[in-house]
Order: sequence, then C-alpha cells, then structure tokens
Amino acid sequence: MKRKQLNIVMIMGLALFATFFGAGNLIFPPYLGRNVGSSWMTGFIGFFIMDVGLATMGVLAVVMNQKGSIDGVVDKIGHIPGVICVTAIILCIGPGLCIPRTAATTYELGVKTMIPSMNHWVFGAVFFAIVLALTIRPNKVVDIVGKFLTPVLLAVMVIMIVKGIVAPIGHPVHIGGEVPLKEGMLSGYQTMDGIGGMLMTLMLITAAKGYGYTDKKSVSSLIAKAGIVSGVLLMLVYGGLTFLGATTSGNSAFAGLEEAPLLVAITNRLMGGAGVGILAVIVFLACLTTAIGLTSVAGNYFEELSGGRLKYSHLVVAMTIFSYLFSNVGLTKIISISAPILQIMYPTVLVLVLMSFFEKVIKDRMTTGFAAYTALVYEILALAASMGAPFGFVNSLPLSKFGLGWILPALIGGVVGSFFHGKHYAETIAELDSASGKKQYRKPASDDEMKKNKREAV
Repeated sequence: MKRKQLNIVMIMGLALFATFFGAGNLIFPPYLGRNVGSSWMTGFIGFFIMDVGLATMGVLAVVMNQKGSIDGVVDKIGHIPGVICVTAIILCIGPGLCIPRTAATTYELGVKTMIPSMNHWVFGAVFFAIVLALTIRPNKVVDIVGKFLTPVLLAVMVIMIVKGIVAPIGHPVHIGGEVPLKEGMLSGYQTMDGIGGMLMTLMLITAAKGYGYTDKKSVSSLIAKAGIVSGVLLMLVYGGLTFLGATTSGNSAFAGLEEAPLLVAITNRLMGGAGVGILAVIVFLACLTTAIGLTSVAGNYFEELSGGRLKYSHLVVAMTIFSYLFSNVGLTKIISISAPILQIMYPTVLVLVLMSFFEKVIKDRMTTGFAAYTALVYEILALAASMGAPFGFVNSLPLSKFGLGWILPALIGGVVGSFFHGKHYAETIAELDSASGKKQYRKPASDDEMKKNKREAV
C-alpha cells in the first residue's frame, strides 16, 4: 500500500510540475538571469518566492483549511466576491490568457524556427486538437501528463541544463541599475503559477478520487505531498534556466534580445543545430502539458459551479475553441495583456492564501477580508499611477521598490478589520461546541436566518 501511495504521489507531483512548467516558465528565467547577471541567485530567490513558493502554498492552503476546499480560502472576502475572485483567476490562467499563450509560445519558439512556412492558424488547430483529445476524459488527465509526458520533458530539460553548466556560454557579470530581488519577483508574476496554485487542486482531487481515495484526510495528504514533489522539481529546473541566462550577461551578442529570442539563442549556442530541435521538443511538451492541465481545471470548476448544468465535455470544447482563436493574437500581445491583470490580482490572492494558514488563530473573517480588499485597492492605485494617474504616493510606501508596497496597506487593513468583529455575525452563526467548549461558526441555513442574524449583529 505504501508503494502504491508513493507511486500515486509521484505521478500527481509530476503532473502538477508539468502543469506549472509551461510557456512563461521557459522564457522568463533565462531573461531574468541575463538581466541581473552575477546576482542571478538573488533574482532567482525572488522568482522562486512569487512563483514556486506561492504556487505550493496555494495547493497546501486548499487542502489544509478547515473546509478542505477552495471556498475555504476565498470565502473570507464573502461568498459572492470569493466566487468572482476564483472565476476571474480561472479565466485569467485559462482561456483568457495562459492557455492561448501556450500555443503562441510553442509556435514562436518551436515551430517557427523549424518550419518557417507553417501557418500559425494551421498549427494552432493541430495543437488544440491534441489538447482536446487528451483533456476530454478528466480522470485520465493526471495519468497522461504524469506518467508519459512529464518524464520526457524532464529528461530533455536536464540535458540542456547540464550542457549549460558543464560548458557555459560565459561567466555571469555584474549588472548595475537593477534590483535583482524585485526583478525576480516581477518575473515570477508573469508565469501565473502562483495565482493559479490553489486551483490546480481541482485536477488533483479528481485524480485522487479516480485512484480510489475519497476521504478528506487521505486526499489532502496525497495532494500536499504531490505539491512538495512539484515544488522541488520546479526549483531545480528554474534555477538551472536562470543560471543559463546569467552566463550570457557578459556577451554582447545576447544583449537586447527579448524573452523568446534569447532562449532560442542560448539553445543554439549550447547545442548547435540539434538545439533547435531539442528546444522545439521542450517547448511543445511544456506548453502541451500546461494547456491540458489548465483546460481540465477550468472545465471541472465551471461544471461544479453550475451544479452540473454545464457539462465538462461541453466546457472543454468551448474553451479549446476560444483559446485557439485568442492564441493567434501573438505571444507579445498576450503577455502585455496579462501583466496588469496579474499585478492587481496577485496580492489579494496572496493575502487569502497566507491567512488560510492562520485561520485557527484569526477566526474573524473581517480581518482577512479587510486585508485582502486593502491590498486590492493598493494595486489598483499603483497600476493607475503607472499609467499617469495622480497616485504617485503609493510608490513611496515601504517595500514598493521590490513590488511589495501592498504589504503595509494590507496589514493596516487587517488591523482595521479586526475592529469590525461584530459584523462577522451577520454572515455566520456562532454556536457553542459541546465537546470543546469553544465557539464554532456556520453559515445561516436560510435567508430568514441571515436577515435575523444581521439585525442582531447591528
């Protein structure tokens, strides 16, 4: 039984790794490494925190909170706002941005370099036909990705990274003018892994049930261990890619290249003509596994949200078609659209995820809610300021130069929210638990009970 569980954890962990390791994960770490040079390790730490760290915490937050679900993480800002938050994230990392980006990246980094005459509309049709074929059966998604696609992806990545370590392009040099930690964090934003970490549990929960695990404790244990396996693999691969980029920092031939062309140039320098083919395989597998995982997650979520009225298979078909059409906008355009959305949403999600680990200590939802909403307001003002609005004061807050200016407002919001404890009872019923002697909270059973409770709270 222990060997069986270990195999399942490894398969789930590999599937989770492959789902996270997609389009942005290939192009951003080398670009980061080149831009920060000899400070690549500091930059990588920032990248790791805002990408792998938050993604893994998101997975753990879902399985460790008292409800053992995504609702347990986001309901602290209110049920309807929580649903809106999750829906927005699903659309952001799904058909709206990340899934189309996988096809765009595969075309620009792989197909375009090997078959320049290939039309991007034709390639996109083939790519998404494969995604649809491998996603239409939700119980098989983790097996397909974890057992078959990920091992090949890892093997090819190891070859490339080891080659870059044994015979580096050059030595990392000092680059002035950049804040490595901030650059790493901003690059971590762009991958979208952190913001979608808690949503990937939907795919893993479906897989765990398919393996015969149904009780909350067993499912939570499997997913938590899979999250750790995924985190370790991502750390090793991301670190290797960041180092490869850093080895080009002193070479003028690589200066000024954008994310995708830089990765192509590094691969060609390290592996010659064969590197083009190897890069094409890496890109295809990485992006395919991510597209499969995200499509499955989105399909599961919207089917559950609709109470089964929207069928998984219908949703997957619709999202695949939409993603295909949107992917032809182009990689650069998709990235430019994703940046402001992620800037606004990341801090709110981060606050909710972090507070999930302290819900036994901070039981009042108003504290978490105020902190999350304050972080959201700060990021909206910061984005407006970057576009010329008169909100420049947000850039003078502590840690703002590291992209963490929202921390102080969130802390203040949490303190303010703690003074509104009485309002908490308008949305929950406090009952004395006979076994522990402590208060337990539940949602009102009806609208009448909600109204009565609000009157009493006021």
